[in-house]
Amino acid sequence: MAVPKKKTSKTKRDQRRANWRRKASFEAEKALSLGKSILTGRSTFVYPTPEDEEEEE
Repeated sequence: MAVPKKKTSKTKRDQRRANWRRKASFEAEKALSLGKSILTGRSTFVYPTPEDEEEEE
């Protein structure tokens, strides 16, 4: 016979959500920082430009 699972406490649920939001916030901050550095031209990040893609073809 099937037995219902125990209910997860609100505290545990809130901890998981807080962790997920913290990770998402960190990734968003990294992406914004990378975008700003690319726009200012101070980036060490290498990314393909439209000119590079034409030369490969």
